[in-house]
Amino acid sequence: MTDAKRLEGRVALVTGASHGIGREIAKRFAAEGAQVVAVGRNVGALEELDDEVREAAGKLTLLPLDLTMFEKIDILGPSLYEKFGKLDIVVGNAALLGELAPVGHIDSQIFQNTFATNVTANFHLIRTTDKLLQLSDAGRAIFVTSNASAKGRAFWGLYASTKAALESLVLSYAQEMEETSVRVNLVNPGRIRTKMRAEAYPGEDPQTLPSADSIMDVFVDLAASDCTKHGEVVDAY
Repeated sequence: MTDAKRLEGRVALVTGASHGIGREIAKRFAAEGAQVVAVGRNVGALEELDDEVREAAGKLTLLPLDLTMFEKIDILGPSLYEKFGKLDIVVGNAALLGELAPVGHIDSQIFQNTFATNVTANFHLIRTTDKLLQLSDAGRAIFVTSNASAKGRAFWGLYASTKAALESLVLSYAQEMEETSVRVNLVNPGRIRTKMRAEAYPGEDPQTLPSADSIMDVFVDLAASDCTKHGEVVDAY
């Protein structure tokens, strides 16, 4: 006798699904029975993900999308409703590291692009999926943050400030959802073996870090219909 799949029959949207943590979330959610809409910019990587998921008999829909094209995010909610008739789970995972530099030396365009991806895109994501999540019997919104947001740290001003802004935005949204069936939380993955981690710490041995798939239980717990956590920043480690 096999264990029941915890996300059976749910429709889940995952951003940043072409690599790293987002890729593992998409794979795990599909393995748990969800119909996953995988959003990412790298078409080749998304197609590889599709091959893996389908080989494991999972259900995946690919959505190549640059999340800084906000007008396309704005029509995402209606498009998902037209295709699936509902949306139960949203995972806002896509992010850029930006530039690790003194605040006074950060390139203006990099600053704008990083905020656009890490903050503004998630605002549009909330706005376009809010009604669908409230129509679900157990809407779940999960956003990925970082412990970099906790306090000021030299050279991390750009990335840290985007995550601090994201946390404030999401926790405000969580309070607004208090009287609904929607549960809204953030996950702090911690030190995980990802491409972004390697960019931030090029001298670090990646084999000393946990893999992204090691923290997937946290995301499944928060996405499940029986989740009771709400308005929390959940440490994955």
